[in-house]
Amino acid sequence: MTWVVISTYLVFGSVIAGAVLSMIAQVKYIHIMQLESYQNEGFLNRLKENRRKLLMPPMFLGWITLVGYFFWSLLATAGSANIGFFIACLACYGAAFVFTIWYIVKSRKGEAKKPLVFTARVKRLILCEIILYAVICCVILFVPYINFFLPPFGYLVFMILMPYMTPLAVKIMTPAENRVKNRFLSEAKRKIDARNDLIKIGITGSYGKTSVKFILGTILKQKYNTLVPPQSYNTPMGLTRVIREQMTDANEVFIAEMGARHVGDIAELVDLVHPQMGILTSVGPQHLETFYNIENIVKTKYELIAGLPKDTGVAFFNGDNEYCRALYENTEIHKKILYAMDYEGEADVRAKDIAFSAEGSTFTVECAQGEFTCTTKLLGRHNILNICGCIAVALELGLTVEQIRQGVLQAPPVEHRLQIVPTSNGITVIDDAFNANPAGTRAALDVLKCFSGQRFVVTPGLVELGEREAQENFELGEAMAQVATYAFLIGPKHTKPIYEGLVRSGFAADNIYVAKTLGEATNVMGHLTKPGDVILFENDLPDHYNE
Repeated sequence: MTWVVISTYLVFGSVIAGAVLSMIAQVKYIHIMQLESYQNEGFLNRLKENRRKLLMPPMFLGWITLVGYFFWSLLATAGSANIGFFIACLACYGAAFVFTIWYIVKSRKGEAKKPLVFTARVKRLILCEIILYAVICCVILFVPYINFFLPPFGYLVFMILMPYMTPLAVKIMTPAENRVKNRFLSEAKRKIDARNDLIKIGITGSYGKTSVKFILGTILKQKYNTLVPPQSYNTPMGLTRVIREQMTDANEVFIAEMGARHVGDIAELVDLVHPQMGILTSVGPQHLETFYNIENIVKTKYELIAGLPKDTGVAFFNGDNEYCRALYENTEIHKKILYAMDYEGEADVRAKDIAFSAEGSTFTVECAQGEFTCTTKLLGRHNILNICGCIAVALELGLTVEQIRQGVLQAPPVEHRLQIVPTSNGITVIDDAFNANPAGTRAALDVLKCFSGQRFVVTPGLVELGEREAQENFELGEAMAQVATYAFLIGPKHTKPIYEGLVRSGFAADNIYVAKTLGEATNVMGHLTKPGDVILFENDLPDHYNE
């Protein structure tokens, strides 16, 4: 067997190996797609923002194999046993294989903040991609004329295509996925529509909706059998799954959190649930990357209120939020209720006389039924406002003051949202990792003020704020400067505006640490902290936002 024949087998083998290794590496991109709710627009934005990690490695692999092809072509031209060209060719392809395997291992190293869930949809997506890779292999290796030119470039082809195979598969699978989605949606609609006795409550807002869902659920459970979807189940398929799998005839109340990233998302959820009550927790510059402007956010959040029954519906508005107040004024519905804390105008339910401590909060509720005092383990002014809105709903549903008090007292901190994490070293840790909005960060810093000792703030900054992102992060730095003793910024590029805000506000540059990873920051903090100190972990970017 000649060296040319051997090298030809090598090149053809690289096509098949490239397909197999690319498919294995593809899991990383499928994970990102799942985190982006299977939206190609968001996925492509992540590729653009993370070119160094998501696009450069495959390109590098491809160019290594192209150099290998150069030596292969020299070997073929020589037409004889040229051991030097063969070794060079083998070395390039071998390096590409080793680098690919390293890339796969590296991409899976460490625990994901939100791991890939191998749902039925993900499995269908993987099958579609396997078929795509198989088809491309067959075209490259067996179609006349094409197989003459492309086999040497086979590995390069797969490396270049790797980041884009997932969005292509999503596009191909969209009609089939829509049929599956519509079937499940229809089953859920029939099931929930048959429950005329069920009290259905919708919750939406730029922020606060998950906290309100769990707080309200805890309070209403003092009187009603209440179904509260777990975690952040706030999409059509998430709520559909809860309705189909968890809803029973014993349930008296169903609380539906309604999330949105595009205009029309809330209307779709309203069409599924048909709530009689709706809570608008807030309107703010969240997800501007997909909404583009605040007007679209206002329009989308109001889809919940617009979908309530005009003759029997009840709408609850956050009076401390100017957008919510404007919507309250312009809403014509059977009943509308304004709840507030700082707003000085008239409000139906108000929280006042608020006292904070590291253990929780105490406040007085002022409403038509009179005044009463509540105590909660939750931290932060924003949580008092969230509780106030929940109390407004509870009063409307006939709960007694004592039932409300018990519910407020029992309301547990939502995981990763201003949650005190127990430690054994005398250091207080506040986990606010799931907070990702400007108002929430300010509230977290207000909580930090309640603690003595050195104050550490660890943050990668805010995302999905569109053109406002840099300014919001700059203002976050300014606010941190008034509270923190040390600032740890995770990600040199994204946190640059925070750094500038800190320095501009007179914060000591020696007390600012910029780290590439959270682990790196934690190692440095270990030499600075002592018993009595407090560490605030403020926001933790999803896996697909890492620099």
